[in-house]
Amino acid sequence: MNQSFYIGAVGAHQQLRRLNIHGNNIANVNTFGFKAEKSRFQALMYQNWQGVEEELPMGVGTSLLMTSTDYSTGRVADTGRPLDYMIEGDGFFALADLATGEVTFTRNGAFYMAEYLRPTGMADPDTGEAVTEKVFCLSDGEGRFVLSQEGGLIEVTDYQIEQPIGVFDYSNYDGMLQLNDTRYLPADKNGDLWLGTGKLRQGVLEQSNADLAEELTKVIESQRAYGLALKMVQTSDEIETTINNLRG
Repeated sequence: MNQSFYIGAVGAHQQLRRLNIHGNNIANVNTFGFKAEKSRFQALMYQNWQGVEEELPMGVGTSLLMTSTDYSTGRVADTGRPLDYMIEGDGFFALADLATGEVTFTRNGAFYMAEYLRPTGMADPDTGEAVTEKVFCLSDGEGRFVLSQEGGLIEVTDYQIEQPIGVFDYSNYDGMLQLNDTRYLPADKNGDLWLGTGKLRQGVLEQSNADLAEELTKVIESQRAYGLALKMVQTSDEIETTINNLRG
């Protein structure tokens, strides 16, 4: 079979994956705290390799090696809302899911007040059950609570004043798992967690760092490459058909 058939088929599939990446960036261009992803390609083979029965030739196309996240700071959006926060510089907000114990990190500082039943350390004299009191703590609005620099929940008594929100950071961001559009889960390779150097700003939010003009350009590039790859497949198929007909 003509090798160009495989090169075209692989190229079309990889360009489709690239389109999905840049399409997701465009869809989140207005999502606060969103970090754009970049596609990285590699050649499948640089040299000939000895296969089981024959030598495999070099030059069988490229594939999407990985996607890397651009963690650069986005533009500032002035909201005037007291529970909106932005980090100037490096670092993340920490979000704790009390049901699972999972701690994730985000740059989206659009926070809310949520009810939390805090243990009082006392027991009900009649039932013996632990007594709790209802307080309001800082939350992401999706069931997770924002952590302070000491790693505890932040009780909100006056939402107008700046809250003691923790800013946390890692020495290496490579390999952080993206859970949704703005939340990340660190991996072992990210190193130890420390207090970040970024500064809090109240009443503003960090906008997406996805550049719409750049993303649209990448989409057009991928569309053209996808079309050319399919044309290569079609042409290779026509060549093989002609050769088979000549044999007959």
